[in-house]
Amino acid sequence: MPAGSHASLRLDKWLWAARFYKTRSLAAEEVGRGRVMVNGQLAKPAREVRRGDRLSLRQGNAPVPREVVVQGLSAARGPAPVARLLYEETPESLAAQAKWAAERRLHTEPALSIEQGRPTKAARRQLADWQRWSVSIDDDEDDASR
Repeated sequence: MPAGSHASLRLDKWLWAARFYKTRSLAAEEVGRGRVMVNGQLAKPAREVRRGDRLSLRQGNAPVPREVVVQGLSAARGPAPVARLLYEETPESLAAQAKWAAERRLHTEPALSIEQGRPTKAARRQLADWQRWSVSIDDDEDDASR
């Protein structure tokens, strides 16, 4: 065990120490939303995690959950190489992540399909210049009727 000899540790603290989430409060929030399961059961942030527990967690917008087995416990957040020693990702999870990444590379970026949207700064200036100097027929009729 990298830091201390704990028999068990809070789930949110372990997720933070293992660097799955940037802050402990963010880890607790994700657990509360039901995005983390311990041994196939939904968990709460205060759930005790032990060596050998199997965690399933979703990070970000990835549709494929990560499956990890707890290898060590640490209450302190350390460098990434040390945090990597706290868990081992299952081969099934690694294969699913690789498959998802390959499929994602094959798909087009949704933003590229947008032809019109918010104009850029240069386009806004061009529109403002055009509107400032353009004269419409309606403007001349309004001036003549006054």
